[in-house]
Amino acid sequence: MPKFVYQLMEVLYTALEVRNLTARLKNEAGRLGFVPTMGALHEGHLELVRQAKSENSVVVCSIFVNPAQFNNPEDLERYPRTLEKDSELLRSVGCDILFVPSVMEMYPSPLDLRIDFGMLETVMEGAFRPGHFNGVGIVVAKLFNIVQPDRAYFGQKDLQQTAIIKSLIRNLSYPVELRICPTVREPDGLAMSSRNVRLTPEERKLAPEIYRILTECKMSLQKNTPVKQAIEDALAEFARLPAFRTEYLELADTATLTPADTLRAEGNNALCVAVRLGKVRLIDNLVF
Repeated sequence: MPKFVYQLMEVLYTALEVRNLTARLKNEAGRLGFVPTMGALHEGHLELVRQAKSENSVVVCSIFVNPAQFNNPEDLERYPRTLEKDSELLRSVGCDILFVPSVMEMYPSPLDLRIDFGMLETVMEGAFRPGHFNGVGIVVAKLFNIVQPDRAYFGQKDLQQTAIIKSLIRNLSYPVELRICPTVREPDGLAMSSRNVRLTPEERKLAPEIYRILTECKMSLQKNTPVKQAIEDALAEFARLPAFRTEYLELADTATLTPADTLRAEGNNALCVAVRLGKVRLIDNLVF
């Protein structure tokens, strides 16, 4: 595969600039990989860029804190914004183009579009964050239209989001290949997340308990413990740690994300959790 290499990463701010450049590069260089983010980048994001770089001639990354997917204004306000650091990290892993649109660039008029993802909006994240996936779907649809990627890269940590993107690609006939990359974890098991920086030192010490409890629950299920009992045991473990407040802990079918009361075939089970640790909301999942 021919590689198109910039001496310096291009940083663009308007949809027109991106459309014009990516259209030309796809003709000159071949396939284009796309990594959409909200910034506050960590090793998980960089691994997505590395994967995209290994599979495409040109890699575009976007940084846009999307107000349409926040149902809590305080959460939007507190979301970390570290553009200068993010830009340096992206340069270090060979990103070719960085798209940093403003809110006005993405939403020049009041947003009145509604995308209905059906059942996916009623379970887990959808149940606790009403309107969130409508905002995700709209911004990803807009970014796909602007960037025109051949492949798009998302992390498995946001498992329900990947199901939303699959639905978007399928139902709107986007010629985009969705690439889902494994969750990247800290050495102690905590799933990397932009929100982790908001944890206090004490909360950070407790946060790996999420992965421990999930892992023990998975092992219990694999030993044929009834699903209801295994989930109740895991919830009891969280209850013994008063710093945590569990929103949901469910076994779901990976194909539909509907709750499952028995184990499916290997690779079709997703153990998903959302907890609040102090003021920070954290999610994680294990697919097995």
